[in-house]
Amino acid sequence: MTPKALLVLGLWYFFSFVTLFLNKYILTTLKAEAVFFATVQMLITTFMGWVNIHFPMGMYKPIKREGSAKPPNFYRNMLVVGSTRFLVVFLGLLALKYVAVSFTETIKSSAPIFTVFISRLLLGEKNGIFVQMSLLPIMSGLALCSAYELGFHIYGFLAALGTNVSECLQFVFSKLCISSDKNKTTPAEFQFYTCLASLFLQAPVCIVLMDWSAAATTSNHLLLLMMINGLSYHFQTMMAWVLMSFVSPVTHSVCNTVKRAILIWLSVLVFGNPITFLSGLGTCIVTLGVFSYNKAREYEQKKRDLMVKYGTGNGASSQL
Repeated sequence: MTPKALLVLGLWYFFSFVTLFLNKYILTTLKAEAVFFATVQMLITTFMGWVNIHFPMGMYKPIKREGSAKPPNFYRNMLVVGSTRFLVVFLGLLALKYVAVSFTETIKSSAPIFTVFISRLLLGEKNGIFVQMSLLPIMSGLALCSAYELGFHIYGFLAALGTNVSECLQFVFSKLCISSDKNKTTPAEFQFYTCLASLFLQAPVCIVLMDWSAAATTSNHLLLLMMINGLSYHFQTMMAWVLMSFVSPVTHSVCNTVKRAILIWLSVLVFGNPITFLSGLGTCIVTLGVFSYNKAREYEQKKRDLMVKYGTGNGASSQL
C-alpha cells in the first residue's frame, strides 16, 4: 500500500470505531429515538457529501466530464445503492438496540457468504472449490456464536443479518461504479446521491414509525452528539469509498475483516459485554474463516489471470 492508502485505511478504522460506539451509546444509554437518529445521521451525511463535491479536501481527484453528463445508468445505480444504504443504517441501528456491539460485528463478519451468492446472482461470478470450502468455518463459527451468545435476541439477529446482506449488495454496486471506467463516479458524488436517494426512501418510514413526541423532546446535548455521529459516519463511508480506488477488492475485503475483528474485541473491552467461551470461540472461527476465504479468493484470481495470460480462459468479467 502507498502512504496515502495507509492514511485512508487508518482514518477508516478510526471513524468506524467512533461511529459504532456513538451509535451504541446514543441508542442504549441516552435512549434516543432510533428513526429520528437515523434521519439526522443521513441528513448530515448528505450535506457533507454535497460539500465534498465542491471541496474535495484532497480525498480524491475530480472527474472532468463534458457539460453535466453523467456516466451510463448513473441515477439508477445511485437509487440502488441508496436503497441499500437506507437498509444498512436503519437495520444497523435496530440491531444495536437489541444486541451487543460484539455480536453485531460478528454477524457482519460473515459477509463473504452473502458476497459469494450475490456476486453469482448479479454478476454471474463463479467461485472454485477452495472459496466454497472456506465458507464452512464462517457458517459454523457464526452458528456457534449465535447459539451461545448471552444477549441473543431474534430481532437483533435478523436486523444484523439484514444489514449484512444490504452491505454486500452495496459493496458489489459501489466497487463497479467507483472503479470501472465506464461507470466512473467520484466518492463524493457517490456519497451525496446515494444519501439523497436514501433520504427519499426514509421519509415515509419517518412518518409512520417515528415517535414524534420523543423526537420533539430531544435535548440539545443529545442532538449535538447525533450531529457529531453524522459527521463521523460521513467520513467513515467516504474513507471506504476512497480506499476502493487505491486497493483491489481482495485487499479491501482483508482490511474490512481486520477492522471487524478489532471492533469486536474493542467492544468487549469498552462495554464489558459478557461472553461465553463458546461464543468467543465462534467469533475466532468466523474471523479465521474470513481470512481463509480471502486467501482462497486471491489464489483463484491468480489462477484465472494465468489462464487468461496463456490463452486457456476467456477472462470475461461482468459489468453493470
